[in-house]
Amino acid sequence: MSAPVLPRVVVVGSFMQDLAFYARNFPRPGETVMGEFRPGPGGKGFNQAVAAARAGAATHFVGAVGRDAFGHGAKKFANGVGLRTTFVEKPKHATGTAVITISEDGQNHIVIAPGANLALHKQDVPLDPFRSAHVVVCQGESDYRTVAHVLKTARKTGAVTVLNPAPMRPEFDCALLRHTEVLIPNESEFIALARLHPGCAALLRSAPYRDHGEFNESALHALKADALHRLCRCLQVPIVILTLGARGCFVSQPDAYLRMNAHPVEVVDTTGAGDAFVGGFAAGLVKFKRNVVEAANFANAVAALAVMQPGTADAMPNTREIARFMRERAHAVR
Repeated sequence: MSAPVLPRVVVVGSFMQDLAFYARNFPRPGETVMGEFRPGPGGKGFNQAVAAARAGAATHFVGAVGRDAFGHGAKKFANGVGLRTTFVEKPKHATGTAVITISEDGQNHIVIAPGANLALHKQDVPLDPFRSAHVVVCQGESDYRTVAHVLKTARKTGAVTVLNPAPMRPEFDCALLRHTEVLIPNESEFIALARLHPGCAALLRSAPYRDHGEFNESALHALKADALHRLCRCLQVPIVILTLGARGCFVSQPDAYLRMNAHPVEVVDTTGAGDAFVGGFAAGLVKFKRNVVEAANFANAVAALAVMQPGTADAMPNTREIARFMRERAHAVR
């Protein structure tokens, strides 16, 4: 009997039951619109774990669920995609849920009820999966004390720590960044971090940052690459990867930076695109032996494929789809 494959990626985070509604347009206040209902598994942590597993990395997910039908469905789906799991049941809490509205152009509005996710405590997190992990991933849908514990534990075992600070909650503590080797925020999260971090906040009061007025998404997009790189460096995290949606991503390392364009694809649903990128990046770090640029390029392909399908966890592409997509895109640019 062959020995079990040890997990190389560990994701500690949230599971949400997605209650998704697809409609032509978002309803205005007081308006009712017709749509199509598609429930499915989701949650930032679970999405990222499924993305990493389907992208070819042996992955272990740790999360909390209620003792209900949604929690049972999470376990069944994970088994079906070959994802190892530690689901901690919280009888006093319901499984987390997310109500998502997706418009005809693939954009989304999301309201979440974290439920059991915020009851995942550090004593619930098993140590065994960390012993073989190359990459450990956390997000912002869990208790920040648990996130801090997981990142500290992963650093002690020699794993690369990845933090996706989504969603950015008001109580976010910049001390988490001390235990983070790779930070992957989107535009709004990066803006919130830059305003919150004392070093970055001071830099924003100098030129060229103050020239654009309030530091918002328009000001962010107006920055030249070297100025954006300096802002990333202020966060004092070794690697910052800023995801920019249809604009691709910006990779900032201590002594180098680059912009990476997104793949032009027909967008069906952008829900979970960031999770696809993070999970793909974690798998890419394993696949490409911690080469950050190769991993980001791989993640770009995973995210592109994910937005071409409806849903979140169930939209994550598999290894064959990713390999074919990357071959076709490489041939197209020759």
